[in-house]
Amino acid sequence: MRRFRDTDLDELLASARDRRPNGVLEPFKAYLNARFTEAQGQVSGTRLFLEIQARGFRGSRQVVRKHLAALRAGTAEPIRADIPSPRKITSWIMRPRETLTESQDERLLQVRLACPDITRACDLARAFADLVRHRRGFLLLEWIRQAEQDAPKPMQGFASFLRQDLDAVTAGLTLPWSSGVVEGHVNRIKTIKRAIYGRAGFRLLRTRILARA
Repeated sequence: MRRFRDTDLDELLASARDRRPNGVLEPFKAYLNARFTEAQGQVSGTRLFLEIQARGFRGSRQVVRKHLAALRAGTAEPIRADIPSPRKITSWIMRPRETLTESQDERLLQVRLACPDITRACDLARAFADLVRHRRGFLLLEWIRQAEQDAPKPMQGFASFLRQDLDAVTAGLTLPWSSGVVEGHVNRIKTIKRAIYGRAGFRLLRTRILARA
Protein backbone atom coordinates (compact mmCIF):
# COMPACT_ATOMS: atom_id res chain seq x y z
CA MET A 1 0.00 0.00 0.00
CA ARG A 2 2.82 2.42 0.85
CA ARG A 3 4.46 1.74 -2.51
CA PHE A 4 1.32 2.62 -4.45
CA ARG A 5 0.70 5.66 -2.23
CA ASP A 6 4.21 7.12 -2.50
CA THR A 7 5.18 6.19 -6.08
CA ASP A 8 4.37 8.27 -9.18
CA LEU A 9 1.91 6.76 -11.62
CA ASP A 10 4.41 6.78 -14.49
CA GLU A 11 6.92 4.82 -12.44
CA LEU A 12 4.27 2.26 -11.44
CA LEU A 13 3.25 1.77 -15.05
CA ALA A 14 6.87 1.40 -16.13
CA SER A 15 7.57 -1.20 -13.45
CA ALA A 16 4.43 -3.11 -14.44
CA ARG A 17 5.59 -3.18 -18.06
CA ASP A 18 9.02 -4.42 -16.95
CA ARG A 19 7.54 -7.27 -14.93
CA ARG A 20 4.83 -8.38 -17.32
CA PRO A 21 6.97 -9.91 -20.10
CA ASN A 22 8.75 -12.26 -17.71
CA GLY A 23 5.41 -13.55 -16.46
CA VAL A 24 4.14 -14.06 -20.00
CA LEU A 25 7.31 -15.91 -21.03
CA GLU A 26 7.63 -18.06 -17.90
CA PRO A 27 5.58 -21.07 -19.16
CA PHE A 28 7.70 -21.19 -22.33
CA LYS A 29 11.18 -20.83 -20.83
CA ALA A 30 11.71 -24.57 -20.47
CA TYR A 31 10.98 -25.04 -24.18
CA LEU A 32 13.23 -22.14 -25.17
CA ASN A 33 16.08 -23.42 -23.03
CA ALA A 34 15.77 -26.92 -24.48
CA ARG A 35 15.75 -25.58 -28.06
CA PHE A 36 18.73 -23.36 -27.30
CA THR A 37 20.70 -26.31 -25.92
CA GLU A 38 19.64 -28.59 -28.76
CA ALA A 39 20.81 -26.05 -31.38
CA GLN A 40 23.98 -25.30 -29.39
CA GLY A 41 23.02 -21.64 -29.36
CA GLN A 42 22.77 -21.42 -33.15
CA VAL A 43 19.12 -20.42 -33.36
CA SER A 44 17.51 -17.06 -34.04
CA GLY A 45 15.14 -15.24 -31.75
CA THR A 46 12.63 -14.84 -34.59
CA ARG A 47 12.45 -18.57 -35.16
CA LEU A 48 11.97 -19.30 -31.46
CA PHE A 49 9.35 -16.58 -31.27
CA LEU A 50 7.34 -18.17 -34.09
CA GLU A 51 7.65 -21.62 -32.49
CA ILE A 52 6.32 -20.59 -29.08
CA GLN A 53 3.73 -18.31 -30.68
CA ALA A 54 2.28 -21.43 -32.30
CA ARG A 55 2.19 -22.93 -28.79
CA GLY A 56 0.12 -20.07 -27.40
CA PHE A 57 2.65 -17.36 -26.51
CA ARG A 58 1.05 -13.89 -26.54
CA GLY A 59 4.04 -11.72 -25.72
CA SER A 60 6.32 -9.70 -27.97
CA ARG A 61 9.24 -10.77 -30.13
CA GLN A 62 11.54 -8.53 -28.08
CA VAL A 63 10.91 -10.53 -24.91
CA VAL A 64 12.08 -13.71 -26.62
CA ARG A 65 15.18 -12.00 -27.99
CA LYS A 66 16.00 -10.64 -24.53
CA HIS A 67 15.79 -14.11 -22.99
CA LEU A 68 17.88 -15.58 -25.81
CA ALA A 69 20.55 -12.94 -25.25
CA ALA A 70 20.61 -13.81 -21.54
CA LEU A 71 21.06 -17.49 -22.42
CA ARG A 72 24.01 -16.67 -24.66
CA ALA A 73 25.55 -14.48 -21.98
CA GLY A 74 24.93 -17.08 -19.28
CA THR A 75 22.90 -14.64 -17.16
CA ALA A 76 19.42 -16.13 -17.63
CA GLU A 77 17.44 -16.64 -14.45
CA PRO A 78 16.76 -20.28 -13.51
CA ILE A 79 13.29 -21.58 -14.31
CA ARG A 80 10.99 -21.53 -11.33
CA ALA A 81 9.94 -25.03 -10.31
CA ASP A 82 6.31 -25.95 -10.79
CA ILE A 83 5.59 -26.56 -7.11
CA PRO A 84 2.08 -27.83 -6.37
CA SER A 85 0.08 -25.99 -3.73
CA PRO A 86 -0.38 -27.47 -0.21
CA ARG A 87 -4.11 -27.87 -0.96
CA LYS A 88 -3.33 -29.95 -4.06
CA ILE A 89 -0.78 -32.11 -2.24
CA THR A 90 -3.30 -32.72 0.55
CA SER A 91 -5.96 -33.80 -1.95
CA TRP A 92 -3.51 -36.30 -3.52
CA ILE A 93 -2.66 -37.73 -0.11
CA MET A 94 -6.24 -38.07 1.14
CA ARG A 95 -7.67 -39.65 -1.99
CA PRO A 96 -7.35 -43.43 -2.48
CA ARG A 97 -4.28 -44.08 -4.59
CA GLU A 98 -6.24 -45.97 -7.25
CA THR A 99 -8.28 -42.81 -7.95
CA LEU A 100 -5.20 -40.74 -8.83
CA THR A 101 -4.18 -40.31 -12.42
CA GLU A 102 -0.76 -41.45 -13.52
CA SER A 103 0.53 -37.86 -13.63
CA GLN A 104 -0.88 -37.06 -10.16
CA ASP A 105 0.72 -40.18 -8.71
CA GLU A 106 4.03 -39.21 -10.32
CA ARG A 107 3.82 -35.64 -8.96
CA LEU A 108 3.06 -36.92 -5.47
CA LEU A 109 6.06 -39.25 -5.69
CA GLN A 110 8.27 -36.27 -6.60
CA VAL A 111 6.95 -34.33 -3.59
CA ARG A 112 7.57 -37.30 -1.29
CA LEU A 113 11.14 -37.67 -2.52
CA ALA A 114 11.75 -33.95 -1.98
CA CYS A 115 10.35 -33.77 1.58
CA PRO A 116 10.73 -36.56 4.18
CA ASP A 117 8.11 -34.93 6.44
CA ILE A 118 5.50 -35.10 3.67
CA THR A 119 6.48 -38.73 3.03
CA ARG A 120 5.85 -39.66 6.66
CA ALA A 121 2.64 -37.62 6.85
CA CYS A 122 1.38 -39.27 3.67
CA ASP A 123 2.01 -42.79 5.00
CA LEU A 124 0.31 -42.06 8.32
CA ALA A 125 -2.63 -40.25 6.72
CA ARG A 126 -3.30 -43.15 4.38
CA ALA A 127 -3.00 -45.63 7.23
CA PHE A 128 -5.51 -43.62 9.28
CA ALA A 129 -7.89 -43.40 6.32
CA ASP A 130 -7.71 -47.19 6.07
CA LEU A 131 -8.65 -47.45 9.76
CA VAL A 132 -11.71 -45.29 9.18
CA ARG A 133 -12.89 -46.93 5.96
CA HIS A 134 -12.53 -50.51 7.20
CA ARG A 135 -13.34 -49.92 10.91
CA ARG A 136 -10.03 -51.26 12.17
CA GLY A 137 -10.18 -49.60 15.55
CA PHE A 138 -7.98 -52.29 17.10
CA LEU A 139 -5.04 -50.78 15.18
CA LEU A 140 -5.64 -47.23 16.45
CA LEU A 141 -3.34 -47.37 19.47
CA GLU A 142 -0.44 -48.59 17.35
CA TRP A 143 -1.10 -45.80 14.85
CA ILE A 144 -1.04 -43.22 17.66
CA ARG A 145 2.28 -44.57 18.93
CA GLN A 146 3.85 -44.33 15.48
CA ALA A 147 2.52 -40.80 14.96
CA GLU A 148 3.77 -39.61 18.34
CA GLN A 149 7.20 -41.10 17.65
CA ASP A 150 8.27 -39.57 14.34
CA ALA A 151 5.38 -37.75 12.64
CA PRO A 152 5.46 -34.02 11.81
CA LYS A 153 4.36 -31.87 14.78
CA PRO A 154 0.79 -31.15 13.61
CA MET A 155 0.15 -34.88 13.24
CA GLN A 156 1.75 -35.58 16.62
CA GLY A 157 -0.71 -33.13 18.16
CA PHE A 158 -3.61 -34.88 16.44
CA ALA A 159 -2.42 -38.25 17.76
CA SER A 160 -2.14 -36.90 21.31
CA PHE A 161 -5.66 -35.49 21.03
CA LEU A 162 -6.98 -38.93 20.00
CA ARG A 163 -5.25 -40.54 22.98
CA GLN A 164 -7.17 -38.28 25.39
CA ASP A 165 -10.43 -39.98 24.39
CA LEU A 166 -9.06 -43.28 23.19
CA ASP A 167 -12.01 -45.51 24.15
CA ALA A 168 -14.58 -43.34 22.38
CA VAL A 169 -12.47 -42.99 19.22
CA THR A 170 -11.74 -46.73 19.16
CA ALA A 171 -15.46 -47.45 19.48
CA GLY A 172 -16.18 -45.04 16.63
CA LEU A 173 -13.67 -46.86 14.42
CA THR A 174 -15.00 -50.30 15.39
CA LEU A 175 -18.77 -50.26 15.91
CA PRO A 176 -21.33 -49.75 13.12
CA TRP A 177 -23.31 -47.17 15.11
CA SER A 178 -22.77 -43.42 15.13
CA SER A 179 -24.26 -40.24 16.57
CA GLY A 180 -25.34 -39.05 13.12
CA VAL A 181 -29.08 -39.26 13.89
CA VAL A 182 -28.65 -37.35 17.16
CA GLU A 183 -26.57 -34.67 15.44
CA GLY A 184 -29.30 -34.34 12.82
CA HIS A 185 -31.95 -33.70 15.49
CA VAL A 186 -29.69 -31.16 17.22
CA ASN A 187 -29.21 -29.32 13.95
CA ARG A 188 -32.99 -29.30 13.36
CA ILE A 189 -33.61 -27.80 16.81
CA LYS A 190 -31.02 -25.12 16.25
CA THR A 191 -32.64 -24.23 12.92
CA ILE A 192 -36.01 -23.78 14.62
CA LYS A 193 -34.43 -21.65 17.35
CA ARG A 194 -32.83 -19.33 14.81
CA ALA A 195 -36.11 -18.96 12.92
CA ILE A 196 -38.02 -17.71 15.99
CA TYR A 197 -35.19 -15.97 17.84
CA GLY A 198 -36.32 -12.63 19.30
CA ARG A 199 -39.96 -13.18 18.30
CA ALA A 200 -41.21 -16.01 20.53
CA GLY A 201 -40.54 -17.82 23.81
CA PHE A 202 -39.81 -21.29 25.07
CA ARG A 203 -43.45 -22.43 24.82
CA LEU A 204 -43.58 -21.96 21.05
CA LEU A 205 -40.15 -23.52 20.64
CA ARG A 206 -41.30 -26.61 22.57
CA THR A 207 -44.49 -26.84 20.52
CA ARG A 208 -42.69 -26.63 17.18
CA ILE A 209 -40.11 -29.22 18.21
CA LEU A 210 -42.77 -31.69 19.39
CA ALA A 211 -44.92 -31.05 16.33
CA ARG A 212 -42.11 -32.16 14.02
CA ALA A 213 -40.94 -35.07 16.18
